[in-house]
Amino acid sequence: MKRILFTGGSGKAGRHVVQYLVEQGYRVLNIDTRPLDNPAVRTLITDITDAGQLFNAFSSYTGLHEFDPDLRPEKIDAVVHFAAIPRVMIVPDNEVYRINVMGTYNVLDAATKLGIPKVIIASSETTYGIVFANTPRQPEYFPLDEDYPVDPMDSYALSKICNERTARGFALRSGADIYALRIGNVIEPHEYELFPGWFAKPDFRKKIAWSYVDARDLGEIVRLGIETDGLGYQVFNAANDHSSSDLPTAELLRRYYPDVPVRRELGEFESLFSNRRAREMLGFVEKHNWRRYVR
Repeated sequence: MKRILFTGGSGKAGRHVVQYLVEQGYRVLNIDTRPLDNPAVRTLITDITDAGQLFNAFSSYTGLHEFDPDLRPEKIDAVVHFAAIPRVMIVPDNEVYRINVMGTYNVLDAATKLGIPKVIIASSETTYGIVFANTPRQPEYFPLDEDYPVDPMDSYALSKICNERTARGFALRSGADIYALRIGNVIEPHEYELFPGWFAKPDFRKKIAWSYVDARDLGEIVRLGIETDGLGYQVFNAANDHSSSDLPTAELLRRYYPDVPVRRELGEFESLFSNRRAREMLGFVEKHNWRRYVR
């Protein structure tokens, strides 16, 4: 049984990924500021911006009960770091940046100094600079891939870019495998009921290039990241194969991004937020295409 420290497991994406990992046989300790309603997982209430709290949390017993016969700390196999302010306009911009950047630094610092060999951090599709831009922006090209020259202007995406650079530095320093997942718009199972409304207003999801990732498929990408060793520092887009629109990709481009260069041939409904690297390097195969759930 692999032991996983998971920060932010009480959040929208985190709770599904935590449950998926538990179902795959992992023991997970959730590190968050609020409890997770999951009887298979204990939550350790922790402020990740406090380095002392985080080092203590990362060297804690991972089991469920205080009356277990042996409460000594155990070997940790991986850290999955999702804890963050999840977008702009929740707290002031400088707080978004401070919490996300310092929290991630503390996570990477504690994990590598404690000798944990694998860290997966949550980055974001917003790093491409389109989603939270102050005014509409055209991307440099499609599909959006991990080699794109990311240039966001908002505090949230800037924090994620900073975290990616910090992760690279810690990977170089420690030799650990550290993978950053640029996560697309997370769709929970009950949210497929929203898709018909989105189909009626296709321009509504233009700023995210109509991308999405099923929360359970995100769990699989995380699992594959945990199980795939030896890649050093990597960035992976975390998305499903198709866009979240019922329109063909060529039609979306014609209507909404007619002047953006397209660098390769795309499938009929292929996502403009490319998951090719995750498929090729991690072996990701989606299981939850929206067409399984939406008539």
